[in-house]
Amino acid sequence: MERDRGAGTRALVLHPDIQGSEARRDPGFALDEAVSLASALPGLDLAGADVVRLARAHPGMLFGKGKIEEIATRIKAEDIELVLIDGPVTPVQQRNLEREWKVKLLDRTGLILEIFSDRAATREGVLQVEMAHLSYQRTRLVRAWTHLERQRGGLGFVGGPGETQIEADRRAIDDQLTRLKRQLDKVVKTRSLHREARAKVPYPIIALVGYTNAGKSTIFNRLTGAGVLAKDMLFATLDPTMRAVNLPGSGREVILSDTVGFISDLPTQLVAAFRATLEEVLAADVILHVRDISHPETDAQKEDVLAILGDLGIGEDRRVIEVWNKIDQVEGEARSALEVAAGRREATVVTSALSEAGLAPLLTAVEAALDAEREQTVVDLPHEAGRARAWLYQQGVVTGEEEREEGVRLSVNWTQAQKVRFGRL
Repeated sequence: MERDRGAGTRALVLHPDIQGSEARRDPGFALDEAVSLASALPGLDLAGADVVRLARAHPGMLFGKGKIEEIATRIKAEDIELVLIDGPVTPVQQRNLEREWKVKLLDRTGLILEIFSDRAATREGVLQVEMAHLSYQRTRLVRAWTHLERQRGGLGFVGGPGETQIEADRRAIDDQLTRLKRQLDKVVKTRSLHREARAKVPYPIIALVGYTNAGKSTIFNRLTGAGVLAKDMLFATLDPTMRAVNLPGSGREVILSDTVGFISDLPTQLVAAFRATLEEVLAADVILHVRDISHPETDAQKEDVLAILGDLGIGEDRRVIEVWNKIDQVEGEARSALEVAAGRREATVVTSALSEAGLAPLLTAVEAALDAEREQTVVDLPHEAGRARAWLYQQGVVTGEEEREEGVRLSVNWTQAQKVRFGRL
């Protein structure tokens, strides 16, 4: 989508509230989130936002005829240039709606991709976004695009007449995907070397995860003094950021990692595209699940985060501390009730990142988690595995050593994350 950042593209946000849908959310909160998503994309002038209630989704047009005409009238009267649909829109529906309304249209996936395109900073992040965007655009190629008054935006492939042009477009996209994949492989190889270097460093990894806009980056900045972009905006952080932090109790140094925020209905190709930003979570000794405890849908947001973590292979065996953030936005009895509830739960800390309340107890909880749930076992190493032996000693997990004819047998007391990282050496 080409944007004139100066003038601002007038946009209308619509949330289809399909009755009886299994994935149906509270339409008011869903619309608020959609508006926040739109606000996170520079160059948009939000002209309005509405919930559109539907008995069912119409296969060819999504909306019914009367509603389409009603929206068309509004689009013309308010000079709308872009319609954002908060939900999935099939290629056929997109083609038909663009023909009827004579404007560009983005569904939820397309909008999130545009935000990612604008925010990605590292070379790997940029390449992954381009690949995800191309894969998405490939599914948008349908017949008979000649009805459009102007060529659709995006990556410039859509707009060819007839089936032959569509095949050419697909080949062009596939060729570009292959080229990007080769570039990404080189970047990933370099990143894996950096990751291996980090694995040798005897510092535990603490990963911040959570629903987007829960306050992860603000907590990260408070604990590390870093200047990570922290705004009241969805997807303010996309690329992984890591900093060292000294725990106040023991002075032990840990690595704190900030990650991309999760969101409901995040397309699977985007989870895959940003897997690199979540690699630190896979290797983390402790995971801090930051929640906006003041949000009306905080429980639903928690389930969305846990579902994505599950998709990444992170189960309940991992040490997770729930961080109930933004407690400053809760008042009176409700706040007291939350503080009492947190006190009764294991591994739960109440914080206000803005006032820094609760951050000291959070670091204490991290330290306790690092010392908990260790496994005592033995590791047999050949004599030539000096690097692996040195790493174990650097980690401080060796409790005994026995010389054997074929090598050394080390008694170790380590966490599950240390065990996994050792296996990657």
